[in-house]
Amino acid sequence: MMRKVSRLLVCLLVAFSLVGTGFLVTPADAAPKYRWKLAMTWPTNFPIFGDAVVKMADMVKEMSGGEMEIRIDSKNKHKAPFGVLDMVKAGQYEMGHSASYYWKGKDINTMPFTTMPFGMIAPEQYAWFYYGGGMELMREVYDKHGVYSFPGGNTSNQMGGWFQKEIKSLADLKGLKMRIPGFAGEVLSKLGVVVTNIPAGELYTALDRGTIDALEWVGPSLDLNMGFHKIAPNYYTGWHEPATELQFLVNQKKFDALPKHLQAIVETAMKFAAYDMYARSYNDSAVNWAKIEKEFPHIKIRTFPKEVIAAMKKVNNELLEATAAKDATFKKIYDSQKDYMKKVRKWTEISDYTYLKDNL
Repeated sequence: MMRKVSRLLVCLLVAFSLVGTGFLVTPADAAPKYRWKLAMTWPTNFPIFGDAVVKMADMVKEMSGGEMEIRIDSKNKHKAPFGVLDMVKAGQYEMGHSASYYWKGKDINTMPFTTMPFGMIAPEQYAWFYYGGGMELMREVYDKHGVYSFPGGNTSNQMGGWFQKEIKSLADLKGLKMRIPGFAGEVLSKLGVVVTNIPAGELYTALDRGTIDALEWVGPSLDLNMGFHKIAPNYYTGWHEPATELQFLVNQKKFDALPKHLQAIVETAMKFAAYDMYARSYNDSAVNWAKIEKEFPHIKIRTFPKEVIAAMKKVNNELLEATAAKDATFKKIYDSQKDYMKKVRKWTEISDYTYLKDNL
């Protein structure tokens, strides 16, 4: 009996010493109880967009003490960059990371949750999401697809794109082949542009081979490293995506089955990763803009002519009104964004806009 007690005491002492050195297997080190998979639209190791997904997954694992782990599959693995919504909806993946306006062909009402031409800038849109009814409207739209959608990272105001030839008038848009997604694609299509959407990893090749004449991607944060300036030196300022918000998609049944504390952890990690991507994107755009000015003087920064902008605005408003007239849900979202922007823009003008105008 004494020998058994002695052995037990020795075992306990060894265990306590191992805890102190970190060699004992603790619950945090044990195999996770919940293993999820996430499919993203972006290629492997894609900067900023992909980094936001990695940060979210790392936070979930850390905050859950290893209870939950999320494996990330890029488009290189699942081979369906524009099939992420369907895969999450079907339960093939518990989560996804993409952009809501990619689903406009399936559901026109998903489009406004990314950004809209001549719409809100990023701070305004975040305020609308979290305090102006945006999250509730997004929930209403995605409920019918059996998934939850959460803000997944903002690029802030995007550039208008890379063009091989200068756009001097509306006539220059006729027959132009351009990669541009979302409602902006609908607008330019009405003005004679041949619009297409191409995955990120194929953009440079498409531009180089002449499959397209111009493309819109993001801004200096990502565009410069893509090398578009080597082919199309005319870089236009933006009008079409003033607050491009990516999205995290989550299968509703899988999420609802999680314990409440893990639901809270996943939501917190997504929200932090989204804001962190916004800050990262803004910083990297500033860094790369300075690089453009210093190292690439051949890049011509241009703004679309006033007649072109005026035509874009006119067509945009007409399309919005026509779409709202046909779809009650779209009208509800459109009215909500329009009314909120009217309210919040007054503060933007008196605060940020006035500060910049008076102090630059």
